Amino acid sequence: FSVSINQSNSRLFVSGSCDATARLWDTRVASRAVRTFPGHEGDVNVVKFFPDGNRFGTGSDDGTCRLFDIRTGHQLQVYHQQHGDNDYPPVKTIAFSISGRLLFAGYTNGDCYVWDTLLAKVVLNLGSLQNSHEAQISCLGLSADGSALCTGSWDTNLKVIFLRPACMGNNY
Repeated sequence: FSVSINQSNSRLFVSGSCDATARLWDTRVASRAVRTFPGHEGDVNVVKFFPDGNRFGTGSDDGTCRLFDIRTGHQLQVYHQQHGDNDYPPVKTIAFSISGRLLFAGYTNGDCYVWDTLLAKVVLNLGSLQNSHEAQISCLGLSADGSALCTGSWDTNLKVIFLRPACMGNNY
């Protein structure tokens, strides 16, 4: 469903698929993945390399985001936010801050959570700032300097959120 090319090594890319796994590929190895990363319980809708190129994040229909290390093959972190009736809305898109300290996750219910990647805690629900969408968030984009996040939704709106460290509690 999704592919992300490693910015540090363009021969490597990751893919997410409907078999609940992500796979690491090397263009020098034909026709098979170098490593498979299990852990999700639903389709992997999005994959994105971490800024250092040694890790990558995923977002899934199981309502979780996960962080994996390509060197060890281990899952490093799971990010999930419980909603009222134990239902986890699917994750459709993710992005990392320039430093990698923040993970932005867009959900089918129009929420966009900002996660601390080290602590696996929500720093901010952008919907609480009256910026939530009325439909699925389908894409996220971070400005080149990391100061703004743009969310795109099936509600036909794009929203730009200016990221100030003060509103998130720490300097990320």
